[in-house]
Amino acid sequence: MRITDMLRQDFLSLSLQAQDKEEVLSELCSLLSSKINFDHDAMVKVLIEREKLGTAGIGDGIAIPHGKLKDLEDTYVAFSRSQKGIPFDSMDGKPVHLFFLLLAPEKSTGQHLKTLAKLARMFKDKNFRTCLMDAQTSNELYRIISEKDDAC
Repeated sequence: MRITDMLRQDFLSLSLQAQDKEEVLSELCSLLSSKINFDHDAMVKVLIEREKLGTAGIGDGIAIPHGKLKDLEDTYVAFSRSQKGIPFDSMDGKPVHLFFLLLAPEKSTGQHLKTLAKLARMFKDKNFRTCLMDAQTSNELYRIISEKDDAC
């Protein structure tokens, strides 16, 4: 399983404009909704409901908001970052800079969990996180993610 099979270059953003958690979720969903022709509000609602169960902010400036949607046909991954950091109720209480969004079909439990686990493994590498923060273009972001994807 490859992250880049679910992540297209047009699902990347170099700079989130959001100021809080709900705005982050909305902005991340905007990266996908028009491109995959899916209801933006439904995506955001699923993510907010999932956040009520526990934060997707896993610490070290990282969050992996995720959810499953009934009528979604494929699994999708999007990425964005915030240079200044955004409050996200992270486990370590620190602002989040790096966000991977994962949305999957409702019945894809195995794929969903495997993708979450792989993203978490990729993020353990401090050099990977630094490279994501330093990337200047979406091409560079995609290359960094693809290379790490191959290595994990």
